[in-house]
Amino acid sequence: MSGAALEVVRAGALTTVQDLGRPGYAHVGVPRSGALDAGALGLANRLLGNPAEAAALETTLDGVGLRARVPVTVAVTGAPCAVRVSGRPAAWGAPVWLRAGAELEVGRAESGVRSYVAVRGGFAVPPVLGSRSTDLLSGLGPAVLVAGVVLPVGPAGPDPVRGVDVPRAPAPPGARAGLVLPLRPGPRADWFEPASLAALWRAEFRVSPASNRIGMRTEAGPRLVRGRGRGGELPSEGMVLGAVQVPPDGLPVVFLADHPVTGGYPVVGVVPPGPALDAAAQARPGVPVRFVRAR
Repeated sequence: MSGAALEVVRAGALTTVQDLGRPGYAHVGVPRSGALDAGALGLANRLLGNPAEAAALETTLDGVGLRARVPVTVAVTGAPCAVRVSGRPAAWGAPVWLRAGAELEVGRAESGVRSYVAVRGGFAVPPVLGSRSTDLLSGLGPAVLVAGVVLPVGPAGPDPVRGVDVPRAPAPPGARAGLVLPLRPGPRADWFEPASLAALWRAEFRVSPASNRIGMRTEAGPRLVRGRGRGGELPSEGMVLGAVQVPPDGLPVVFLADHPVTGGYPVVGVVPPGPALDAAAQARPGVPVRFVRAR
């Protein structure tokens, strides 16, 4: 431990510690969890010379406020937002140095939903099953942040802090541009009427306000209709990141990082992990959503 730490001054609507998650434990009922926008987390860590698995903070809509106890370097990525240090404007998407006692204010997301705050050395909260991620579904990992919590910072690694040469992550989807998700059909696409499946590729849904870290819910699109003889429910079976489950209301739900490891509703297809799934995690309620066949 380096002795460095950041104190939470303002916790925001929902701020959690996240890293790459806990893959590999689904067979014992432990979800993957981890940062919803993996690309934004990776960019923040590259900016600071951190290893890819270093833990950062994931904010929701209205940011977070932190106070440095010793000099540290931080970076903010993900949803674009105003960044201030002790009241003065600072860079978003670039390394920012904080002196001891300085306050970092990460403001409200201007577009998208989730911003990421990384610190050189990573947040060194105790790991659980190899990860420092907060899992809202299972309750594993550190608690949701509140004002007054002190977050330890790990020792800085040997890699240098980088600047503008780091590629930028794509901007979050806007209300007009919409969200296009590549979908690999199956394993339960045969549970739905052929005409309903054909309509899926032409349909436009909207992101629902009920979306959260478990899944991006949709609304206002055509209901997927089950085929004849499919009136019951499946026995529970394994679920994966990006699975598109269709509950009885017929509206697709895209599973995100805190998804359950099993489920009994049919999965019409899977959105592959990558930039599209990161964009789904940044889509605000009301954003149009379309599904296209994954290549």
